[in-house]
Amino acid sequence: MKLQIKVDEETGKITDACFKTFGCGSAIASSSVATEWVKGKQMEEVLTIKNTEIAKHLSLPPVKLHCSMLAEDAIKAAVKDYEAKRAKQNGSAEAPLEKAADA
Repeated sequence: MKLQIKVDEETGKITDACFKTFGCGSAIASSSVATEWVKGKQMEEVLTIKNTEIAKHLSLPPVKLHCSMLAEDAIKAAVKDYEAKRAKQNGSAEAPLEKAADA
């Protein structure tokens, strides 16, 4: 399960999300719900989405709860990846200035 998010830099809101999932219908449905639920929300807000909410919304049977867990993990991973890339981007932009100041 792979989840990609597009974030508005100014507002910090997720403007779009898409997924790629290989697996059963429950996994695909969980991914789809995750993308719909994250759109238009702040980064901090989407981290509060729990797998139990996804499972309840989809009426997943107990043997398919792992699918909703994957969706929750995918949301957290997408946010973490975005923040890591943003920190790296900001860090690399500031690094030459720091070196210039040291010289």
